[in-house]
Order: sequence, then structure tokens, then C-alpha cells
Amino acid sequence: MKATTDNGRIWLALAALSGLAAVGFGAFGAHGVADPTARDWLATGAHYQLVHALAAITAVMLQGQGRRTRGAAPAFVIGAAVFAGTLYAMALGGPRILGAVTPVGGLAMMLGWLLLAVGALRR
Repeated sequence: MKATTDNGRIWLALAALSGLAAVGFGAFGAHGVADPTARDWLATGAHYQLVHALAAITAVMLQGQGRRTRGAAPAFVIGAAVFAGTLYAMALGGPRILGAVTPVGGLAMMLGWLLLAVGALRR
């Protein structure tokens, strides 16, 4: 399977970098953080970011096969970055008000799943 457009390759690379970040933050949370709340935020962010990195890669590959999933990969990558990024920032001492932004990332990830479903049903 291959992504056939430059845009697809960009989202594929961003999804891969998102997966890289998820593994790094997850490992840091597991081994480098004593505070249980911070550790939980890092674990939650890493989990969602890694799952949605894989979802974005899948969406790009399906797009390369002619499926109409174009908006799904950006929604997954951007949503995961916002969702996980706010959790990571709070775990590293950022203001807790960032927690109010976290659901925006969740909504974007949900939009990605909706776009993937619609793309799967369209011919």
C-alpha cells in the first residue's frame, strides 16, 4: 500500500512522528515521573496519540487505494496533538487551564473516525 500524493506523504510522516512522540512521552511517564497524576496524564496522552497515529497511517493508506478518507488523517494527527499535547504540558507543570482545551482534541479525533467511516461507505 502506498500514499500516492505529496499531501498523503506529509500526513504519513506526521503520523509517524506522532507515534514517535507517543512512545517517548509514554516511556518518560513510566520511568521519569514520580507524581501519579502526571504519570496518568502522560500515559493517557501517549495511549491516545499512538492509537491515532496508527489510525492516521491507515487513513492515508486507504486514501492511496482510492478511498475518500482525505480529511481523516489530518483530524487524527491534529486531534491527537491537541489532546495529548495539553495532557503532556500539564504533566510537565503547565497550567491546568489547558485541560479545558483537551476535549477539542478529542472532538477532532472523533471527527477523524467519522470521516473514515463516511469514506469507507462512499464509492
